Amino acid sequence: MNVDVGITSEVLTLKSKTRLIDIFNEIICEKSQAVYSYLEKLNLDNDTKIIVIGTYFTGVGIVKKLSEKYNNILLVDIYPHLEQLLYTSIGGKLKNKVNFSSDLNLIYTGEVVIDTTGFGGITAEQSSKFNVNTFIIEDPIAEDNDKLLKDKNNIHERLNAANAIHKAIIKTKGINTKTSGTMTLTIGILNNVLNSCFNKEGILYSACEMGFFEEVIFKEKNINKFVKLTDKSAFKVSTINPFDCDELIYYELDRIKSEMI
Repeated sequence: MNVDVGITSEVLTLKSKTRLIDIFNEIICEKSQAVYSYLEKLNLDNDTKIIVIGTYFTGVGIVKKLSEKYNNILLVDIYPHLEQLLYTSIGGKLKNKVNFSSDLNLIYTGEVVIDTTGFGGITAEQSSKFNVNTFIIEDPIAEDNDKLLKDKNNIHERLNAANAIHKAIIKTKGINTKTSGTMTLTIGILNNVLNSCFNKEGILYSACEMGFFEEVIFKEKNINKFVKLTDKSAFKVSTINPFDCDELIYYELDRIKSEMI
């Protein structure tokens, strides 16, 4: 934690050491480790062809984690500029080469398919064309606390349509968010941290360094700008009663769990 003197010598400004990108990566790591552990139990050959559909952000984290062991990975996304995420610090480090394509016809060329496309992604009809060893799909819903989103969610239809020996769902939840998206969970963490501060004695105000960054990624298509925006303290507090603000962030991160069901 960094501490500066605020507007007077009695008021301090606390800045978390934890950056926004650190929060993203902790969440992505939780998801990708769950997938990695699941595939390890299947004892697949290292050259097994793995197709991951959808880059943002679960997909890029999964391919980076799987690149520690597997040699034949293809990441497919309709947004070509998202390939740049492979070569940033988002989602960890790339250990071995991962191929990238925007050709959706290639999603049928793998032995393992991991669908991270969520709402409005791969359809049940497209899923019915998979004939693979393993089919994994990410559940975009976290806590089943929104009826409209729950009704919109069709992952079970997609899962049932796929022809696979092994099937599994990536389920991530823990802080009562509506969806399991990394951006949603990050905003959830920051909201909870702000609420915790509101109840602490001696705090004047607190703020988070977070904007609507999806526009930077999908409208401006500026990945470098996005990475720079996330490379800053996630949380700042004006207070006369100093405390470790990183502890609040990691308390919330520890509540988020991913499992394969």
